[in-house]
Amino acid sequence: MNARRDFLKTLGLATAGLVIAPNLDLFAGKKAWFDISLAEWSLHRTLFKGDLKNIDFPELAAKKYGIFGVEYVNSFFKDKAKDFTYLKDLNDRAKSNGVRNVLIMVDGEGDLGNADEKKRKVAVENHYKWIDAATYLGCGAIRVNAAGQGSKEELAKRVQESLSTLADYAEKSKINVIVENHGGISSHGDWLAAVLKGVGKNNCGALPDLGNFYEYDRYQGVKDLMPFAKGVSAKTNDFDDMGNEKNIDYVRMMEIIKNAGFRGYIGIEYEGNRLSEPEGILATKALLERFR
Repeated sequence: MNARRDFLKTLGLATAGLVIAPNLDLFAGKKAWFDISLAEWSLHRTLFKGDLKNIDFPELAAKKYGIFGVEYVNSFFKDKAKDFTYLKDLNDRAKSNGVRNVLIMVDGEGDLGNADEKKRKVAVENHYKWIDAATYLGCGAIRVNAAGQGSKEELAKRVQESLSTLADYAEKSKINVIVENHGGISSHGDWLAAVLKGVGKNNCGALPDLGNFYEYDRYQGVKDLMPFAKGVSAKTNDFDDMGNEKNIDYVRMMEIIKNAGFRGYIGIEYEGNRLSEPEGILATKALLERFR
């Protein structure tokens, strides 16, 4: 208990001034090389409990956390993709709080690598409405998953075809279709990088998640995916008393990301249990701020 209290005290000192001036590099006196966004999944327990609604997420990100970029999860407004009254309200709330809508994470719309061609086509078409919603909200991308059945070669071929179709649909709206390493074969960096290379479209890329490597070296996985990265997901679960993520060497990861020439949004995605969701978000923010 004392260690946790000391950690939170340190965290409070580290983040005290950052809500006031979130976009300033306080150490170098120049513009930061990346921006920080907040993935809505960091608050999934609060959202599932009903203590937070998706419509209030942008204001919360700005006022409570001093974060001015948000990454939505479609699960929390699943029936609103075509509700432009709702989307206008969401967009207005973001703008009134100075918040940029960065992307929509899309889940539960079918497998883009489904072995059944008809089901695969339906899955692709199910994603169109989220591309349209992302366009309306001014997002830069939707995040999709490379899931399906079959051998890795068969799955790669199907996913490439689906991604190519989605990228063509999204291109007219200047939306990026980005794939996260999100379990299964997609968490093998070399496989996903080869898939994206096979698609070969400028608006089809990756969202490397620093934590979602299970049978593959996480540092090699991020190296594999950074040439295609159009965003980065900063996964955290637990921290030591110095504010370092216990399972991921963030110094090493941030060097890989910066050396790849990445300049864009790095999204906080806290999934831990020891700290509350608000504490975990602030701890992750403080960790990222070290590298700006």
